[in-house]
Amino acid sequence: MFDIELKNKDVIVRVDFNVPLDSNLQVSDDTRICAAVPTITSLLEKGAKVILLSHLGRPFKDLEDNGNFKPKYSLKNIINTVSENLKRNVVFIDTPLTEDRIKEEIQAVDPHNVILLENTRFYKGEEKGDRELAHKMASLGEFYVNDAFGTAHREHASTATIARYFDKDHKTFGLLMEKEVTNISKVLNDINRPFCAIIGGAKVSDKITLIENLLEKADKIIIGGGMAFTFIKAQGGNIGKSLCEADKLDLANTLIEKAETKGVKLLLPLDAKVTEEFSNDGLYLTKPIGEIPDGWMGLDIGEASISLFEQEILESQTILWNGPMGVFEFANYAQGTFEIANALSKATRRGSYTLVGGGDSVAAISKAGLEDEVSFVSTGGGAMLEMIEGKDLPGLSAILE
Repeated sequence: MFDIELKNKDVIVRVDFNVPLDSNLQVSDDTRICAAVPTITSLLEKGAKVILLSHLGRPFKDLEDNGNFKPKYSLKNIINTVSENLKRNVVFIDTPLTEDRIKEEIQAVDPHNVILLENTRFYKGEEKGDRELAHKMASLGEFYVNDAFGTAHREHASTATIARYFDKDHKTFGLLMEKEVTNISKVLNDINRPFCAIIGGAKVSDKITLIENLLEKADKIIIGGGMAFTFIKAQGGNIGKSLCEADKLDLANTLIEKAETKGVKLLLPLDAKVTEEFSNDGLYLTKPIGEIPDGWMGLDIGEASISLFEQEILESQTILWNGPMGVFEFANYAQGTFEIANALSKATRRGSYTLVGGGDSVAAISKAGLEDEVSFVSTGGGAMLEMIEGKDLPGLSAILE
């Protein structure tokens, strides 16, 4: 980060503290807060006064009946968790940015403390990239640090527009942002082959651009999760009442043909655990993936698929994983996803580079207790995908301008 004198300087840091809260409005997963600690600590060690900006949820889409914001969207709920992680006092200021007295309140805070301002999405201009709002945010500090990779793909006031009010000597990436960009670049520009991409999740439509871009880079692509059934159906298989996007059957066949033309091995599941109801309870069987009886649905990959996928993973040097293999939230249908996590762990120990990204994949590898046994776990699902898809990330480009 900054190689200049920051003692007694006010530094605005955009973090991604969009964390889940339980029914008691307590942080239930502090992963994103922990990830921001190195940047904040480094700035404090340089003598800077740190002013944190973050969003939390989508408050305008979930207002109370009287039009007020619901209490669960206030960042005051995370103060204790942020303080515990930083091991120092965190001062919460809920004064609106539109009021001039906020500057006086910031200046009154002891520089050894960290300042956290209220949810940036309490302002309508935030998600619109409003220049006036961004200018008010920028006026609160002399330097700007963007450490919120999870929002880097958004052209928001606090992530992109604000950066344009600082020259190149007064803005930079945080340590987390640098780490994210460096690690994701390894599956874009610095690939050790064979390169295997594992793509799961519910819908092909959510991953079209990702798969098309990976067809230009990967040696093999493993397709799992609900989206696999659209490919199987397109190839003439019987998938019962498994999840399927009927309007994407031609697309699935096109992707299969593209993979063949480019010499990319596109691997589909061989079998599936099937059941009659979308529930963890009840009878389940393992059936060949294209022979699922009418009235039954696939909720996980079977043993033959696990064995095939594990072999392909262990023979790869670079591995990207985005999306679960099944409904891992149900214990009876978690095996496929957890075995993929185990395979990545084994590959990492053998020297492969393994990158995990996307909300469900991160949740799955954490649930499996293997998040420390892969090369890197990305905190930014959407941002990571858009970067791999080759799209411009405003939060990055605004810093580099």
